[in-house]
Amino acid sequence: MTNHFNRRHFLAAGSAAVAMPLIARGASAQGAWPSKQIRMVCSYPAGGQTDLLARSFGEFIGKQIGQTVVVENKAGASGAIGTAEVARAEPDGHTILCSISTTYVMNRVMLKTPGYDMDKDLSLVSVVPGAGLLLVASPSSGVKSLEDFVAFAKKKDKVNFGTYSVGSAPHFTVNELNKQYGLKIEPIHYRGESPMWTGLADGSLDFAMGSYTAAQSVLQSNRGVVFAVHSKKVDAIPDVKTLPEQGATSKFFTVSGFSGWAVPKATPQPIVDKLAALFVQANSDPKIKEVLKTVALEPALGFKETNALYQKELPVWLEAAQALGLQPA
Repeated sequence: MTNHFNRRHFLAAGSAAVAMPLIARGASAQGAWPSKQIRMVCSYPAGGQTDLLARSFGEFIGKQIGQTVVVENKAGASGAIGTAEVARAEPDGHTILCSISTTYVMNRVMLKTPGYDMDKDLSLVSVVPGAGLLLVASPSSGVKSLEDFVAFAKKKDKVNFGTYSVGSAPHFTVNELNKQYGLKIEPIHYRGESPMWTGLADGSLDFAMGSYTAAQSVLQSNRGVVFAVHSKKVDAIPDVKTLPEQGATSKFFTVSGFSGWAVPKATPQPIVDKLAALFVQANSDPKIKEVLKTVALEPALGFKETNALYQKELPVWLEAAQALGLQPA
């Protein structure tokens, strides 16, 4: 009995050999965390919304734990490059991924070989749910509601609708609206929101859909009119109704998408819980509040709430992808 206790104590102190089993290394790591600077890998480019979240939350967490949080941008392949790197990292809580729901959900459908398995390689720690994406019409269309939109689409021979990528929420939205209302709207896919909104502004598009923040380029110049939001109301434009409020019935209009953080799967749960608590604590920080308001995102969720949201939304996203017949590239 005494020998057994001593061995457990020895392992927990982190004094075992390099060949120590993973569970023992995990026990050592959780006792020492954090023992060095934190590396936060952002799987999208610098300057974007995901990068802003990584740096603002990283700065807050660094102050709380007394360690520097270094943000590294590892962009490419819809977030898969940076995500795969984190999936292979030491599961000791010192490497964290910051990414979006495309990476966590859709890459399993869109990519044949993403380089990671979300279910086996990563654990979600905390997410910030998205506010509803905006559906925006060209002012020349006269569209100011979903009813107007349907009438316009039925009257015109050809109607195009901008999305920021194949397999994105706008792409699915076009498909679901086409199914419900018997429309033949054509999705026009861009590489990101910026060129999409430029397409709406220069008259190449009749409609487009994207984030509140990025849409300001057309809204403030009066080159776009918001006629609906995808799933949740946006605080800054409370009078604009959601698609469900205007009669759209697809289950896809109940999901919001999210941005958030993950760690390698074998990271000890006590470390995961500490990290999740720090993300939730950040919600009360004035700088974080301002960032979330600016990008129209909700406060960070705890570990249990995060994974409940993920399990709830995952099948809806996958069903929408199946309805489109998307094939992995």
